[in-house]
Amino acid sequence: MRSVLVTPERLPRLFRELAKFGTVGGAAYVVQLAATNLFWLALDAPPLAGQALGVLIATVVAFLGNRFWTFGHRARTGLAREYVLFFVFNAIGLGIQLACLGISVYALGFDGPLARNIAGNVVGVGAGSVFRFVSYKLWVFPPRPEERPAGAPDAAGTAASARRAEPS
Repeated sequence: MRSVLVTPERLPRLFRELAKFGTVGGAAYVVQLAATNLFWLALDAPPLAGQALGVLIATVVAFLGNRFWTFGHRARTGLAREYVLFFVFNAIGLGIQLACLGISVYALGFDGPLARNIAGNVVGVGAGSVFRFVSYKLWVFPPRPEERPAGAPDAAGTAASARRAEPS
């Protein structure tokens, strides 16, 4: 039985998508770090508010890069649909990031610029990024029907029709 998500013939495309996702994520990360630290240091924003505002700005950068470059070869399911799903999954990713920061600052008592950056911008971003990549790949920018393996679910969760008969 073939794997639904990763097969040897699909590895090169997966590696290209991961590389592009990482590049777009790196650019968005720089934007997020700059904005978050600006809110914290220059505007004296509370920890979670500064983090959330920085992530919101970076999310716009990430959407544009991922839609038009990382997953540009995938099916277009409508700008509004993609935009809404992208921001919903980013909100969940932000929740993961804020949970890491909140646990560090409020539960463990690690506060200060270095501790905030490690918890929110290293650990939180790392965990959130894994979630985001999988979410974008599966639901926001789904593969074109001809790219899905037989039996793989589409963006709506329904299985694609079989392309070839399974051996008995």
